[in-house]
Amino acid sequence: MEMPENASTSMRPDRDIYSVSRLNREVRVLLERGFGSLWLEAEISNFARPSSGHWYFSLKDASAQVRCAMFRQRNMLSAFTPRDGQKVLVRARIGLYEPRGEYQLIVDHMEDAGLGALKRQFEELSAKLNQEGLFATERKRPLPGLPRRIGVITSPTGAAVRDILHVLARRFPAVAVLIYPVPVQGAQAAAEIVAALELAGRRADCDVLILARGGGSLEDLWAFNDERLARAIVASPIPVITGIGHEVDFTIADFAADVRAPTPSAAAELVVPDAEEWLNAFRQLGARLSRALRRRLAEHRERLGWLMGRAALVSPAARLGAQAQRLDELEQSLVRAVRRRLQERRERLRWLTGRAAQVSPAARLTQQMSRLENLELRLTRAWRQSLNSRRERLLPLIRTLNAVSPLATLERGYAIVSVAGGDILRDAANAKPGTVIEARLAHGWIRAKVEAQS
Repeated sequence: MEMPENASTSMRPDRDIYSVSRLNREVRVLLERGFGSLWLEAEISNFARPSSGHWYFSLKDASAQVRCAMFRQRNMLSAFTPRDGQKVLVRARIGLYEPRGEYQLIVDHMEDAGLGALKRQFEELSAKLNQEGLFATERKRPLPGLPRRIGVITSPTGAAVRDILHVLARRFPAVAVLIYPVPVQGAQAAAEIVAALELAGRRADCDVLILARGGGSLEDLWAFNDERLARAIVASPIPVITGIGHEVDFTIADFAADVRAPTPSAAAELVVPDAEEWLNAFRQLGARLSRALRRRLAEHRERLGWLMGRAALVSPAARLGAQAQRLDELEQSLVRAVRRRLQERRERLRWLTGRAAQVSPAARLTQQMSRLENLELRLTRAWRQSLNSRRERLLPLIRTLNAVSPLATLERGYAIVSVAGGDILRDAANAKPGTVIEARLAHGWIRAKVEAQS
């Protein structure tokens, strides 16, 4: 009896016959071992999230798609929930769903592909500009201690400009502010910010520029990661401080700026001093000036006393008269100096009063002005009284010296005789006939020749 050829073939013992389950299992192993972990960038479609918490979706491009699964313990770590049509970057391994024999991707990490591309672009541009030296610390300029005018480059309708103006008004309301309105988001924002920087540089009417905007996502802040803007900040002849986003936000503009502040408000804090601290400093300077004036007056008083003592010992009436004249000159000079210094301080106080009108009550300024006038009057009276007292003490001394002065003796008809160009004659024997003598009278001199002696 003959058997069919196909029947005899199927009974051969050397054939390894697979079941479907075995085939799918071994294919799964081959796929997992052959590819390992890989990165894939594609668009999400058919996204599903059942009650189990697992994510099931497809990744597709223009001509193909693949089924994917991201299990709950992995998708809980994702920073966002994907949606259909979103472009993502995933890290996955290839697997096979054995019951249906379908190969799929098991995703263990997912990120927004658009955000990842922006981050890569940010890092590449940052590295390039840093290598060129645009971020070098040694090229950054210090901010002015007290700017006359501050330029603010930002959106005129955003919260950032309100925060900056509020801080400037609180800390130093006298400083002038010039706003350069620009968009801070969108395709044209970077170009308009660059134009504003160049305009501010040409006008040169500001001492410092604040480049600011409020917080936002990486896409919202992307205008400040523009290469043209970074180069414009570096080329600006005016120091630039940035206050972009929140403290955790960093942009290329922050790296290129001379100073980076964590927020717009912090930037305003950095560009102006505290007016109250300045007023305290002025008060301290006023006290030091008052002490210096008192010390200088005391020194002049001691000097005058010393000079008067010297004059009483070595000077005749003419010397005392010269010192009295000098005293009058010193008095006038001192009074003029005090008045000039007081006038300067009064003008300085009026200037500060106008500048600090928004932070100092008017009543307090009036009180300080009244006190200054009273002090001026008291100081003038005290100096006049002191000088009159010194003059009264000096006049009796002058009269006393006049009484005992040799000049007074000459007024009574006496003369002082001396050899011409020599010593005073006290003995007639020292003046032989023919000797030329000189006689000093109360008024003038007489030159004579001795004819005889006795």
